[in-house]
Amino acid sequence: MVRAIRIHEHGGPEVMRFEDVSLAAPAAGEAHVRNTAVGLNYIDVYHRTGLYPVGPLPAVIGMEGAGVVEAVGPGVEGLSPGDRVAYANPIGAYATERLIPADRLVKLPDAIADQTAAAMMLQGMTAEYLLRRTFKVGPETVMLFHAAAGGVGLIACQWARHLGATIIGTAGSEDKVALAREAGCTHVINYRREKFVERVREITSGKGCDVVYDGIGKDTYPGSLECLKPFGLWVSFGNASGKIENFDLGLLAAKGSLFATRPTLFTYTAKRADLVASASALFDVVASGKVKISVNQTYPLSEAATAHRDLEARATTGSTVLLP
Repeated sequence: MVRAIRIHEHGGPEVMRFEDVSLAAPAAGEAHVRNTAVGLNYIDVYHRTGLYPVGPLPAVIGMEGAGVVEAVGPGVEGLSPGDRVAYANPIGAYATERLIPADRLVKLPDAIADQTAAAMMLQGMTAEYLLRRTFKVGPETVMLFHAAAGGVGLIACQWARHLGATIIGTAGSEDKVALAREAGCTHVINYRREKFVERVREITSGKGCDVVYDGIGKDTYPGSLECLKPFGLWVSFGNASGKIENFDLGLLAAKGSLFATRPTLFTYTAKRADLVASASALFDVVASGKVKISVNQTYPLSEAATAHRDLEARATTGSTVLLP
């Protein structure tokens, strides 16, 4: 028996139960991993509430973790018991031990600690594809990143600074404004005190941004579109404030022949080669010190409900790790 957080129904944090679950021997292509650290991400909230389907209930939620390989199933090559590994998919991370397809695991370099890995795999690889593949950020880029003091935001802003971009960030308190500025934002807008659309126009002298990275959703739409220059790209990669309803395609024409995309990490890392390349790029920028991972909160895995409440209240900054 292992211990895991499972949901038997969708709802608030109270639906999560810390309970015993059985674990079979790894099947062909699988690995048995003992988690040493588990990452907390907003997608976990979406799975808990049912916004994103998780399949049959009860289900173990959680997308990301780091740990040690305990055993491998038939046909698994390149992994052995004792290997340190990390992952960001598939669901099932909120557990002391789990089974996972071996091709979704990446080996951890010695320079990356377990808690760091658990805090950065999903958020860091998200930052990687956003900045290097969805829109290729460089020294000429003027970008807006919402929730710049959040988990993805702090990583992305540091990485974008390394790439030479001009970064406008938004944050919801003076403490978070300071964190975003420290992470490399050229300008930071406190959206509780200022209207971000007006401030972006002022900062860019009315020209707008090349790209807007929007993980907020309902509260920032359609304002994010107002922040783009003609032919700019709106990247909607999350729904922290709620799902966008009734998206009007005509707004893209009216506001300057804009482009829009709704990417996911799971598409960008669906191929094994892409997963390894994304993780390797992340490991490199973290090991070099160009991107620092801030594990600002830790909770026992058994207190995952408290962690969810704090996350939804926007009371967390940087990354959060659950400890089995």
